[in-house]
Amino acid sequence: MNQATAIAMATPSLEDAQRSRLLFCLFCACTVAYVLMRHANSLLLDPDSWWQVKVGLDFLANLTFPTVDPYSYTFAGQPWIAKEWLGQVLLALAYGAGGWNGVVTLIIATIGLTVFLMGWFLSAWLKPVLAVVLAFVAAFLVAPIYTARPHVFTLPIIVIWTAMLFRAAQEERAPSPWLLALVVLWANLHATFTLSFVIAGFAGLYLLSRIGLSKPVLLAKWVAFGLLCPVVSLVHPYGVKAILATLTVAYGNEAVPLILEWRPFNAQEELVKEAVMLLALFGLLVSRLRIGWAKALFIVFTLHAYLSHQRFMYLFFLLVPLVIMAEVAQQYPALSAATWLAQKRDGLENFFARHYYAISGAVAVLLIGAVSVLGSVQQIAPSPKTSASGALAFARDQHLSGNVLNSYNFGGTLIFHGIKTYIDGRTDQLFLDGFTKADDATGHSDGKPLLEARLKKYAIGWALLAAGDTRIPFFEELGWKRAYADEYAVIYLPGA
Repeated sequence: MNQATAIAMATPSLEDAQRSRLLFCLFCACTVAYVLMRHANSLLLDPDSWWQVKVGLDFLANLTFPTVDPYSYTFAGQPWIAKEWLGQVLLALAYGAGGWNGVVTLIIATIGLTVFLMGWFLSAWLKPVLAVVLAFVAAFLVAPIYTARPHVFTLPIIVIWTAMLFRAAQEERAPSPWLLALVVLWANLHATFTLSFVIAGFAGLYLLSRIGLSKPVLLAKWVAFGLLCPVVSLVHPYGVKAILATLTVAYGNEAVPLILEWRPFNAQEELVKEAVMLLALFGLLVSRLRIGWAKALFIVFTLHAYLSHQRFMYLFFLLVPLVIMAEVAQQYPALSAATWLAQKRDGLENFFARHYYAISGAVAVLLIGAVSVLGSVQQIAPSPKTSASGALAFARDQHLSGNVLNSYNFGGTLIFHGIKTYIDGRTDQLFLDGFTKADDATGHSDGKPLLEARLKKYAIGWALLAAGDTRIPFFEELGWKRAYADEYAVIYLPGA
């Protein structure tokens, strides 16, 4: 007897139980959304949020897809594509509707949807309480990637994609062709769409581990589906260029080691995540849980991706629970949804079921009220560590002109305000061929000659530096004058 049959026979109140399950998931998602609203400014700490919104705004204004760099003077005219154009347009639409408050609201809604989907798919196999606890823990562990950037829009997609593909393999059926639409959407939202190919491959391996070669027609359907994934991803304004641009980062470039999110996992800085991973490993070693070689390989892959690059933490913490939930439910029946459905509903669950529509309506009202408060009362703004608002106001008042040498974290705000950059966060495609390495070297102890050469090479007219930029002493030694300074930014002008 499979789980679906067990659930159908277990209880006559399946509809009420499903309503309770739905409300459990909604409660978890709303709790996460509320916490994020309380810390909304943290979603705008990334300097790239500025230029991501600006690219979307420019697209909406011009309705053209850029093919060369329009935002820097150091690489002006060099090949550059807005490969994440749809995610950038969504951010721009949110900004147009409500400024940075609108951007934050959209990001929070997307994260809330991700948490809801996590709870929903997990509770298909596990008890709802356990499912939402796991969803909440996963949401907490991946919080560092919650920024106003297009990758957030792919989180619900990767949850749906992974859960449904492994469910299809579990049930020994072909994946739904409608899932290919998710690849198209993913490809236009963010460059991580190539992960869809990898996840589909692991799901196919899991099916192979279950049936071997006993069902060749089914295997052929999976192979065809896997081959179609990269084909449909070409439904993109830039076609194959989007895949090629993604691969240049996947194989590494000179900027990767210098950017925090691309650095390897550091146990000294991530004590909580290290503890969670070690506890999970300990649990797998001492328990009788058996997940098979294909799923074990998937876990190894996600762990490797996270340990190699911190930005991929969500692959491990979001996807591993989705992949192993079936085995947990089957091998530990006390934790399964089937057991929960067979049990008598407790008082709280009965209350949920009886007042389902009233509670749902109240939740909707509360969410609308919270969004209204976020949009009208609490004014959200990007971090002053990336905005340089005071320094840019001074630059406007003083009519500063010419090429600016800027700290990396100020590249986004310069783009947003229409000032050509020296360097910014688009290092996946630009500022290569030794440029980023040389820029980093100017901040080392022996970097003054390199800095002086760059000031001449690029005809720098003024410098906008972060208050902690290690090049500040070099500017003073080279005779540049400090024209402006605050807690976050410094402006230097050439000496007389």
